[in-house]
Amino acid sequence: VQLQASGGGLVQAGGSLRLSCAASGGTFSRHAVGWFRQAPGKARELAAASSSRGASTYYHDSVKGRFTISRDNAKNTVYLQMNSLKPEDTAVYYCAAKYYAYSYNYYSTSAAGYDYWGQGTQVTVSS
Repeated sequence: VQLQASGGGLVQAGGSLRLSCAASGGTFSRHAVGWFRQAPGKARELAAASSSRGASTYYHDSVKGRFTISRDNAKNTVYLQMNSLKPEDTAVYYCAAKYYAYSYNYYSTSAAGYDYWGQGTQVTVSS
């Protein structure tokens, strides 16, 4: 599976962005997807994740109520809607995917649990 992340940019605090992760190759409907982010000098962290059919989702405490992960398996695309953005959301955002043959409800909260990675898209939130 090849992943292409897009949608990043520069936005003022309180604004919104929608990131997209487009997949090609493989059976995307059997892949859990995570959106990770890495700020300068900080460790990569999982911002949000979705199981392969979207039934199970995860949000980091810092983004709960502001970010929404969704997916359209017919379009092989996962989205991250980011509202009420804060300067501390500034980071490079990466989408990652993991194939699960038999589980539609599982996702990993660890970067090591993902096999495929997109190239990253920069999100900068100005104060």
